[in-house]
Order: sequence, then C-alpha cells, then structure tokens
Amino acid sequence: QVQLVESGGGLVQPGGSLRLSCAGSGRSTVFYYMGWYRQAPGKQRELVANIAPNGNTNYGDAVKGRFTISRNKAHNAVYLQMNSLKPEDTAVYYCNAVVAGSGSNYWGQGTQVTVSS
Repeated sequence: QVQLVESGGGLVQPGGSLRLSCAGSGRSTVFYYMGWYRQAPGKQRELVANIAPNGNTNYGDAVKGRFTISRNKAHNAVYLQMNSLKPEDTAVYYCNAVVAGSGSNYWGQGTQVTVSS
C-alpha cells in the first residue's frame, strides 16, 4: 500500500522560512510526478509546485521565486523549501504523488503551515 508522510510544518513569522518533507512508501513503488498542493480555509486546493522525473519543475504563480521544490528519487522523497513566507501562505500543505505505470494518484495527510507574527 502506498503512503505519503509529510513533516516540517509549523508556525513561522512573516519573512521566515520552513522546509517541508514528504516520504513515500510502498513496495516496489516508483513515483512519477511528485508535488505539493495547499488549501487555505474557505479556498480550493491549489498547486504549489510539482517536479517531473527528469527534474523539470512547475510552480504556482503565488510562490514563484520564493519556494523551491526538489526530490530524491532513490528515496521516493520530495521537499519544499519555503522562503520569504507571507501570511497568505498559511494553509494545510499536502504532498501528492502519481505512481508510474498505473497513474494512480496519492495524497499525504497534510501538514499545517501558519505564517503569523
């Protein structure tokens, strides 16, 4: 069974930084795209960033230039370095992964990021 486990959320002041991590598990599972989405109260879930197997990245407009996504394919892990955080970045952040071959889509349980003074 495939599982995605996030860590690294928390409370940070505006202008601060956080690093989110997501570790994927599953026997012989190979992940295709991996990425991060977020959902703020009363809003729809939105793309933060994703990364392809070849390392190509895609970012949501709201985070371009401030967030950086990376992955460790050997460990089925994906990371999100978040700099210059703003109060509007406050949301639950979800790890997402697509399994190669089947195309099955998986989500982590979410980790809360709160940006506040």
